Amino acid sequence: MALSTRQQEICDTCETDFSDLKAVIFNATLKPPEQDSHTDTLLDVVEEIFTSQSVAVKRHRLSAYRLAPGVYPDMTEHGWPHDDWPKLSPDVFDADIVILGTPIWLGEKSSIAQSFIEKLYAHSGETNEQGQYAFYGKVGGCVVTGNEDGIKHVGSGVLYALQHVGFTIPPQADCGWIGEAGPGPSYGDEQDDGSRAGFDNEFTQRNTTFMAFNLLHAARMLKDNGGYPACGNVKDDLGDGNKPGWPNPEHR
Repeated sequence: MALSTRQQEICDTCETDFSDLKAVIFNATLKPPEQDSHTDTLLDVVEEIFTSQSVAVKRHRLSAYRLAPGVYPDMTEHGWPHDDWPKLSPDVFDADIVILGTPIWLGEKSSIAQSFIEKLYAHSGETNEQGQYAFYGKVGGCVVTGNEDGIKHVGSGVLYALQHVGFTIPPQADCGWIGEAGPGPSYGDEQDDGSRAGFDNEFTQRNTTFMAFNLLHAARMLKDNGGYPACGNVKDDLGDGNKPGWPNPEHR
């Protein structure tokens, strides 16, 4: 999708330099990798805003990977024969901005989105160079699409999980589009008059622009300041509050 005229004007007139930032976008659609995804269509808008600001962007369709159940960074070391998470996790650690896009099913994020969150949680015992939890200094956002109510519900769950494992959540860090309840066009579907469903929705355009730029601004501030000061948030200073070896599925 091309940006709207106003979105393009904002991108063209922004004077902040974001060119050293990196973003990674994960799409948790249930569709196979070779099929078009409505969630991808809205994520395209976010990527276009990022690339207009010279941000390096990587994208992954999570359905192309096999994420083994469990909350360790590599579940092949804990009984599963295959786990693709070690292929994806380096992009999370390399990024300044991480976005999870998900459709709504039965009022909830997709099962693949939940698996992704559990994989992030697998790193909850790791720390950065300052002794803080590993995702401190990174910014998180959420994109939601669907044909049923639940954008804010899904966004709240995703953003809570991201902040809980250490990501910074700036203001208006989610966006989304939902069509009329029940069967009908999804985001980006071509309609009878040749238009694309949702492309003219000012609410979605506004929130997508807000989210993209707020993620950029937050990442800029964190990077310029070296993340958070290491005071009162260093794991070894206070203990991790969990049993040794956490996370440990035996404790569930």
